[in-house]
Amino acid sequence: MPLPGITIRPADEDDNAAIKTLVETSFGSRYDPMERDRTLSLFPLEDSIVAVENGQIVGHVQSTTMTVTVPGERTVPVCGITGVCVAPTHRRRGILRAMYTEQHRRVEAAGLPLTMFTVSEGGIYGRFGYGPATWENAVGIDRKLAEFRSSAPDPGGVTLCAPSDIRAAAEAIYDRWRRLTPGAQTRPAASWDILFDAPQRSRGHDSDLFAMRHADGYVLYRFHSEGWTKTIDIVELRTVTTTAHAALWRTLLGLDLVQQVRGTLTDHDPLLYLLSDSRLVRTTARYDVLWLRLMDIPAALMARTYMNDLDVVVDVTDPFRNAGGRFALRVRDGKATCEPTGRAADLECGIDVLGSMYLGAHSARVFAAANRLRAKDSARLHALDAAFRVERDAALGWFF
Repeated sequence: MPLPGITIRPADEDDNAAIKTLVETSFGSRYDPMERDRTLSLFPLEDSIVAVENGQIVGHVQSTTMTVTVPGERTVPVCGITGVCVAPTHRRRGILRAMYTEQHRRVEAAGLPLTMFTVSEGGIYGRFGYGPATWENAVGIDRKLAEFRSSAPDPGGVTLCAPSDIRAAAEAIYDRWRRLTPGAQTRPAASWDILFDAPQRSRGHDSDLFAMRHADGYVLYRFHSEGWTKTIDIVELRTVTTTAHAALWRTLLGLDLVQQVRGTLTDHDPLLYLLSDSRLVRTTARYDVLWLRLMDIPAALMARTYMNDLDVVVDVTDPFRNAGGRFALRVRDGKATCEPTGRAADLECGIDVLGSMYLGAHSARVFAAANRLRAKDSARLHALDAAFRVERDAALGWFF
């Protein structure tokens, strides 16, 4: 629906300075020219949408097409959205909805099965059909007290590296890792540039990068010092094998003069089970990272694989677009067929629930307990839950 006095249109070069001001104001951070150039190489200006009133930019959305791994080590093209903001002078006028209407019209026209983004405020995007699809747990580990179990592997094979010497190896390892990990994206050069040359504003008083590598993994970290107290902040740790995981964690927890190691773990990270006292891995925060929306339900559900056979009819409600409906989902030997049907529904849910379940991070059973998924009987619910399970925790590859 048109908004009085507001024009929704593609961005152009003349909008660059005004977009920068709006984004910096909305997210509370200044960006240097190099950062802006790198962002535009990741998310081209011509793919951005702006809301304009009397020549003033009061809203902004930018996007690009990414390749993302889904369960079953398959990859699909998706729309990745970022830089979503509305000027504080123009709140609650429907500007976000108007920009999102145009953004999602574009995605539908491109035939992409999924949209995804990282979210600053969790209470906004369910109304647009998005659900949180990955979780991270921020942890702090008392390095001086942490000991590995006598049965824990001690494979070795870790090398200390200068960051300038590890990039090529890290890129190759990351590519192996992302092919295995639901939610991980292919990574363009500009994202690597940002990782290895982070601006001072994003690292505060932390040191420059330090690095370790293994044939099947790597870790990038910084030292944070407060007086005589040193803490390691892990910037990125990617491992293809459990051997690399154990080796890198042993080396990190073997660094002298460090009191604490801080990082993030997925829900089923084996670190807790490697240590003799798992309480030393203290969770300090738990938060969603990646949010998903299914743009084309049959295409999205057929793009991934499944752990168990399944034969159900799902009635899906879409509060924002026209992707909902009643669908027959049949899985045999991991592969799905999905098509619209007139049969009676076995299960009912919102499209945001499917987005949360899609990468395997959320359980159908828990959504049913919250009455956000309704099943005809427990057998169908348990079958759905078993089918959507995954072998490897979902994780975002690189933040955007």
